[in-house]
Amino acid sequence: MALTLKTIYAGPLRVQALYSRCAPADTPKQRQAKHQASSEAQRRMNQIYSFQTLELMLATNFPRTGSGLVVTLTFDDEHMPGSRREALRRFKYFRSKLEKARKAAGLPELVAFWAPEVLTSESGRWHFHIVINNTGRDADMIRSCWIYGSDVEIEKLRVDADKNHETLARYMTKELREVQDYDARPGLHGWSCTRNAKRPERETLTVRDDFRLEAPDGCVILIDERRSTEFSSWHVLKIRLNGDGFDRPPRAKRRKRRR
Repeated sequence: MALTLKTIYAGPLRVQALYSRCAPADTPKQRQAKHQASSEAQRRMNQIYSFQTLELMLATNFPRTGSGLVVTLTFDDEHMPGSRREALRRFKYFRSKLEKARKAAGLPELVAFWAPEVLTSESGRWHFHIVINNTGRDADMIRSCWIYGSDVEIEKLRVDADKNHETLARYMTKELREVQDYDARPGLHGWSCTRNAKRPERETLTVRDDFRLEAPDGCVILIDERRSTEFSSWHVLKIRLNGDGFDRPPRAKRRKRRR
C-alpha cells in the first residue's frame, strides 16, 4: 500500500498533507474509506491554503524579519478618491513612480503586495496597506512618490511569535472578510502583487506506507491534525522554520530511453 504526500513550500513555511491512496486489491469498502480520507485531507489543506494564500506568498518573498517593509499610505482630504477604481488608479501611478525611482537609483526591482481599505477603517478614509522588498534606502523614496498625502507609516516586517506572515495577511485582508458589499468585481482577492513576485512551490509524491510526517528540530508547529480509521488515514502538518526556507531533496532525474 502506498500513500500520497502533497507539499507546499513557501519560504520558511511548509504545508503538507499525507493520506491513504487506493490499491488494485482494495475492497469496495476500503476504496470508499480511502477516497473519503483523501477528500478530507485535500479539503483541510485547501482551507489552510485558501485563507493563507497571501500568507504563503508573503513568506515566499519576504522570509526573514527586515526583508520587507510594511507601509500604510493614506489619502488626505484634497486627494480623497471617490471610488475603489479611482483609488487603485492613483496607487498604480504611485507604484510606477516608485519603480522608476528605484531603477534610477540602481536599486533592486520592486516586489510589492498591496490591499486597499476604507469600509472597515475607523476614519472611513481610503488608504493602502503594502509590503515591499527592503533595500535599506526606501523610506524617503516612498514619501516623495506618494503625492496624495503626508500620512505615510513605514516599519520593518517582523517574523516572530507575535507578528509574522499570518498576522500580516489577516490584517491586509480583513476588509474582504468583514465586508461583502463594496464596489468590487465578483471573486476579487482583495489584494494584488507585482508580476515578479515568487510563487510557492507545490509537489505531489507517492511514498511508502511506513512514511511519517515529522517536524524538523527547531521549527514552530502551526497546525498538526490527523485522523485514522480501520482502512485509511490522513495527516496535515504546517510548520515554520527559523530561517529562509527548507532544503528540498533533489528531484530524481529521468532516465533517457535507449533507441
